[in-house]
Amino acid sequence: MENLILIPLLNVDFSTGDILFALLLTTLAGLSTGIGSAIAFFTKKTNEAFLSLALGFSAGVMIYLSFVEIFPKALESLEETHFSSSSAYLFTTLAFFAGIAFTAVIDRLVPNVANPHELKDVEDMQEPTTKEARESKALLRMGLFTALAITLHNFPEGIATFLAALENPALGISIAIAIALHNIPEGIAVSVPIYYATGSKKKAFIYSFLSGLAEPVGALVGFFILITFITPVTFGLVFAGVGGIMVYLAIDELLPTAEKYGSHHRVIYGFLAGMAVMALSLILLPM
Repeated sequence: MENLILIPLLNVDFSTGDILFALLLTTLAGLSTGIGSAIAFFTKKTNEAFLSLALGFSAGVMIYLSFVEIFPKALESLEETHFSSSSAYLFTTLAFFAGIAFTAVIDRLVPNVANPHELKDVEDMQEPTTKEARESKALLRMGLFTALAITLHNFPEGIATFLAALENPALGISIAIAIALHNIPEGIAVSVPIYYATGSKKKAFIYSFLSGLAEPVGALVGFFILITFITPVTFGLVFAGVGGIMVYLAIDELLPTAEKYGSHHRVIYGFLAGMAVMALSLILLPM
């Protein structure tokens, strides 16, 4: 018989299988940075059309789910307590923007020179021309900062994916796919400066791949902190914050990156396709 973990005062029990499934999704989404790193090493040219459409699609998925699925569920959780409808909506909204602020603060803590969202192309992955370039302290420092930067950025993404998967596996799968697509070009961005810093493709791949582990680590840290005091109220607030995290990621990272890789209209087509696919899936396969 599966072990059950009962969250105090929430009347919700998660089986060990539920937790492992959510952790697996979060891990796979995080480690997709390794796919981006592999693309940088084994392809000669960035497939800009694909990345543009894929990132626009991911942004559409995230924004649609945040407003149509996550925000209403968070509001419903608060309304089921002693909150009035107006109070529940107020606190859900505040928590939503708190999630945005939380992600924005993390983004601001990362120096611009090491920000993994300052993207590189596959074409940038060329052999360093001199030994001095490989041994440059400045480049080494940039590589290390980049590894730290991607780790910090992946924490809120891991929390969002993990909690969504615990709430609803189908919702978690949708978010995990969107996060994974987002992490592919991010993996390219991490690999390029680390490669220039060390002169080693192996080290660049390992750092890029392992930086994705911040997502499952962040998920577990968030879960074990929340499990000690979570109630229907705190669950609703945290879930609303997850919606805010996803909206910030879509607006600050996915859409600008998609614009970098392709034409404006291609991004819009991908964005609308992502929203349409999620709308259709909610109709055919209610979450």
